[in-house]
Amino acid sequence: GKSTLLSLIPRLHDPPPGTVLLDGVDVREVPLRVLRGAIGMVPQETFLFSDTLAANVALGVPTEQATLGAITAAATVARLDKDVEGFPKGYETAVGERGITLSGGQKQRTAIARAVLTDPRILILDDALSAVDTYTEEEILARLRGVMRERTSLIVSHRISTVRDADLILVLERGRIVERGTHAELVTRDGFYADLHRKQLLEEELAAS
Repeated sequence: GKSTLLSLIPRLHDPPPGTVLLDGVDVREVPLRVLRGAIGMVPQETFLFSDTLAANVALGVPTEQATLGAITAAATVARLDKDVEGFPKGYETAVGERGITLSGGQKQRTAIARAVLTDPRILILDDALSAVDTYTEEEILARLRGVMRERTSLIVSHRISTVRDADLILVLERGRIVERGTHAELVTRDGFYADLHRKQLLEEELAAS
């Protein structure tokens, strides 16, 4: 249900009237082009085209905004810059159909760079870090904090480490919100979230041993 909830914001699914508001305005009353133009969304399934890496990052961005400097800056936030250094043609490296030449993590980071480059008022990350290891995840989140500080950001994840610094965490179980609060509040409450947190800490300890 997490992805379904997020899809209501850009109206990939139409929400019931009066249920999803942006600045107090029903999203159904906002022209679709204006609404989606204000949103940068990284879906679970990243779609890349058979084109250069630069063109994939700059997809949907006006030509004057898609300079190499801007593309590089967005890629740096997404922690894609280190990978590009190893590519034979840098940002002009050809990406195969659906990004077949890239790893799952590289695809996700390309999509994050694409969303960052659009400079959206609302940033939506739908399990966008699931294909990267926890160390890379920490790096990306640290770089994203400056970006997220200036806009509304919604992050979906099954990893506690991804959402622990959020201002508000909503916990879904079987399609329903069962808890809400900050990380510290939810851990103290010792409910579903706290139990999940303990399990993930144990998994990390076992993986490190």
